[in-house]
Amino acid sequence: MAQETLPSHEASTVDDRLLLTVVFLAGIGTLGIEMVMPRMLAPFFGTSQPIWAVVIGMTLVYLAIGYRLGGALADRRPDWRLLFQLIGWAGLSCAIIPFIARPILGLAQGALRNVAAGGFLAALIGVIILFAVPVILMAMVGPFAIRLQLRRADDVEHAGRTAGTISALSTIGSIAGTFLTVLVLIPAIGVTSTLFLFAGFLVVLSLIGLRDPRRLFLVLTVILLAGAYQLNAGTIKAADCRNCRLIAEFESDYNYIQVAEQEVTYSDGVVDRRRVLILNEGLALHSIYRLKYRETGDPLDLLTDGGPWDYFSVAPYLYPNTRPEDVRSLALLGAAAGSIAQQFLAIYGPDTIIDAVEIDRKISDVGRRYFDMADGTAQAPYFTTYNEDARYWLATTDRQYDVIGMDAYHQPYIPFHLTTVEFFREVKAKLTPRGVAVVNAGRPASGDDRLVNALASTMIAVFPQVYIIDTRFSNAILIGVNQPVGDGVINFIENATQIDEPALQLVMYWSLYEGRFGPLREFTPAMAQFQPFTDDHAPVEQLIDGLIFSEVGRIDR
Repeated sequence: MAQETLPSHEASTVDDRLLLTVVFLAGIGTLGIEMVMPRMLAPFFGTSQPIWAVVIGMTLVYLAIGYRLGGALADRRPDWRLLFQLIGWAGLSCAIIPFIARPILGLAQGALRNVAAGGFLAALIGVIILFAVPVILMAMVGPFAIRLQLRRADDVEHAGRTAGTISALSTIGSIAGTFLTVLVLIPAIGVTSTLFLFAGFLVVLSLIGLRDPRRLFLVLTVILLAGAYQLNAGTIKAADCRNCRLIAEFESDYNYIQVAEQEVTYSDGVVDRRRVLILNEGLALHSIYRLKYRETGDPLDLLTDGGPWDYFSVAPYLYPNTRPEDVRSLALLGAAAGSIAQQFLAIYGPDTIIDAVEIDRKISDVGRRYFDMADGTAQAPYFTTYNEDARYWLATTDRQYDVIGMDAYHQPYIPFHLTTVEFFREVKAKLTPRGVAVVNAGRPASGDDRLVNALASTMIAVFPQVYIIDTRFSNAILIGVNQPVGDGVINFIENATQIDEPALQLVMYWSLYEGRFGPLREFTPAMAQFQPFTDDHAPVEQLIDGLIFSEVGRIDR
């Protein structure tokens, strides 16, 4: 019996549907790969806007190259098989990335660590080497598909509709790939497994289109590569701090997270064991927990030798006649693993109201597991953590607080929307009449205080008075008071003589006499060197870029 065949127009319809499906699925793969890029770069270079500029900019470059090459190749060889071969090779190239990513990114980070804008340049090099091939190959799919469809079109009138349909399907697939990767895959299985999943997805798609059993070697290759990687996978990188031993690492929706144990040896030979929280590229410690506190329960054993966390508890004493019993509530924007909150509870008592805001839920989980953060427990019944954006939470809460602390400025780049006049007005509105707003502002070891001055210049446009405490580290603590306090330094000194709590006494002594760049002092409007930052214009990145260039210049000299 002769084999029955479909009429030519029906066969064309079947092929068209398959082609359009391939375009949609290729869109998922293309943006899925792009969304893996910043997460792979984060442990080495962070997640600042310049790094995102690298990711988005280079992706657009790869897409432009792929579109041009895909169109030219399709004109020369408008062959279905070639299209699916391109998809297969894109998948295979994805499976190779995890093996070469750490050496390349680590080498780039080390080679350019002391170069101006080194993080930007190193990230650029890493993206060029790692992701150029798969993204260019996937970008070739769209113009190739348009050419294949037009070959079967009756006349040129179909060209616009054909190009529009394929572009729309590719874009819809890209949208799906973005949300699938960010909201589902990376949180569920991690960055590397997500990359292997996309590699397998693409080679299987290639196999379906080619219908050639010999192409099974691509699928087997990806499976073997994924298995080999998992068998040999270690930590993403060593702990980013001195005398530290990595004890855990995690990938969250927002950060690459490290928990390390650090040993600090004092001049008398005593060794102090600590837990430290490190995020992304590791330029700063975000929480410190001294393990000795588990044994003693003494608030002194929660202090971090003059780190910025220690100073939030003394900010209210700029007001005259202030006692510890007057401080009953804290809102903390940028809670990390709970260092500031734990100090407040130890000093002011378990009945202190603490509302801590930490956008990254995984960091909060790490705080409970490794840093003894006690939110919601019987030991701290009024300590609540909210996993939300700090400014959104502040705008929607109806409480007022004695202290609102801001420790959400991840170095080196900080979120601009937490540095503006509008933001500080929202903070001021949520303070009690004798409340204070406290900001932990980073400063390089050289003492360059341009960022500190810019933030203080903005705060003085909102608060009647602003004070600066220089920590024993390089950080500065900026304090805005809700109502005039007169001579805040004199008030602070007089309050210190009336306080019996040793932890408060020690930090107040540090504030007055052991600031790295000076004692507690008032910041007056005459000291402002910057126009106040606003939601419309807050050139934080430009300012910090200037600091980076200056610091590198000092190192070179």
